[in-house]
Amino acid sequence: MQIRDRIQELRRVRASELVPNIRNWRTHPVAQRNAMRGILAEVGYADALLARELPDGRLEIIDGHLRAETTPDALVPVLVLDVDEAETIKILLTHDPLTALAETDEEQLHDLIELCDFNNPQLVAMVAELEAEMQQVEEDLDAVAERPEPPIPTAYQVVVECKDEEQQQEVYEFVNGQCYRCRVVTL
Repeated sequence: MQIRDRIQELRRVRASELVPNIRNWRTHPVAQRNAMRGILAEVGYADALLARELPDGRLEIIDGHLRAETTPDALVPVLVLDVDEAETIKILLTHDPLTALAETDEEQLHDLIELCDFNNPQLVAMVAELEAEMQQVEEDLDAVAERPEPPIPTAYQVVVECKDEEQQQEVYEFVNGQCYRCRVVTL
């Protein structure tokens, strides 16, 4: 598989000069906005925004709307991509959902939580919520494991293989006519 590198360059751009993408479908609730402010205050920028250059030279955001909104006066790192509008739409649609498909290594997550000490109350709350969700998943799995298997009643059945649908219908009508409970199944 040939994979193209679509990154043209890294630029530092004042966030307020970036053009928000009108097709951005992600919304940012207050808790997320507060947590973003918290991590930017405690760590700073550790990831670049994604943008594409418009015909007039301005940069349109593909990913990083919340970071740009949170720090409008800051010079922010922007990866300028060589993508057209159709490709931009594909990235907008899949960038965050692909990340969300990742699964959790609960032991590794627990270790990270133990190692991390946040000062920002929104980040503390976010990590506490993450830890509570992890605990709830563990409790749910334990509850399922403790639930007894439902009894499966003994059933005596006969499977008749037919050469075609017409013969299947004939066999069904015959067995049903003999007062046996039956059904038609096609595999």
